[in-house]
Amino acid sequence: MTTDNRRGIWSRRDFFTRIGWGGFGLFCFATLVGFLRSAFPRVLFQPPSTFKAGLPSDYTLGEVSDKYIQQFRVWIIREDEGIYANFAKCTHLGCTPRWLAAEDKFKCPCHGSGYYKSGLNFEGPAPRPMDRFKVEVAEDGQLAVDKSVLYKMEPGVEPDDQHPESVLKI
Repeated sequence: MTTDNRRGIWSRRDFFTRIGWGGFGLFCFATLVGFLRSAFPRVLFQPPSTFKAGLPSDYTLGEVSDKYIQQFRVWIIREDEGIYANFAKCTHLGCTPRWLAAEDKFKCPCHGSGYYKSGLNFEGPAPRPMDRFKVEVAEDGQLAVDKSVLYKMEPGVEPDDQHPESVLKI
């Protein structure tokens, strides 16, 4: 006759072995769930490619509006020729130039590239003029800037001559 000296159903060794394997199983399950969850992101943020920029009468002739520089990285300029939207990105390394009203030019703070109001580069290492976005009048009479339509400028040519369609005639 054999005598069993155990007090309960499991010995202490059996208990800790089962706790260890259970913890390992939970760890593996959590890792698998995390891996599967990473394949399906919760948020896919894409800012709208078109935004309303107010009425054409909101813009003063000869002025550069920096109202949308923070949110959309766009300057809206009204000239005699019409209204156009410059992409606020230096064509040298992608910095955001500043509008210097006293000097009537855009100036990149990083490497000193300078641009006229039209976007044409005239100083510094910028290889070409600033790009423009499409501007049109929406059904409600407001300006609609479409950032999905980019007019990429070539070096040495005035932007108005390269892409006359980038200027909205008012």
